[in-house]
Amino acid sequence: MKPSIIVVPPSSLLLVLMCCPLLGLVQSASSNKASDNKLGESDPQRCMRHHFVETIAHPIYKCNSKMVLLARCEGHCSQTTRSDPLISFSSVLKQPFKSSCSCCRPHTSKLKAVRLRCTGGTRITATYRYILACNCEECS
Repeated sequence: MKPSIIVVPPSSLLLVLMCCPLLGLVQSASSNKASDNKLGESDPQRCMRHHFVETIAHPIYKCNSKMVLLARCEGHCSQTTRSDPLISFSSVLKQPFKSSCSCCRPHTSKLKAVRLRCTGGTRITATYRYILACNCEECS
C-alpha cells in the first residue's frame, strides 16, 4: 500500500466554517463582543484630534505668509456632567455646588516653529503647539 499525500488548500478554514455553521456563530459572537467594548471608539462625535490648515502671517511686519497644518481637539466625552450640593456651617454659601464635568482637551502636544521671511531680509519666528493626542479630562 502506497502512502498518499493530501494537499490541503489554503482556504481550508473557509471550508470548515462553511461545513460547520456553529463555528461561524462562535466567531460572529466573539467579534460582536469585541466591537461592543469599542463602542465609544466608533462614535464619530467622540473627543478626537482634527486637522486643519491655517495661514500664519505677522500682524505688523510685511512678511511672506506660510500655510501650516494644525490640529485641534473636538468632540464630546461620554461622562455626564454633575452638580452636587456642598454642605457648609457658614451663613453665606459662596459656592453652593460642586460641579464635575469632562471636557475634550489636548493630552500631548509638541512645540513647533515657522520662520517667516520679511522685507529687508529679516526673519521672524512664529511658534505654536501642535496637538498629538486628545483626551477627556476634568473641566476647570
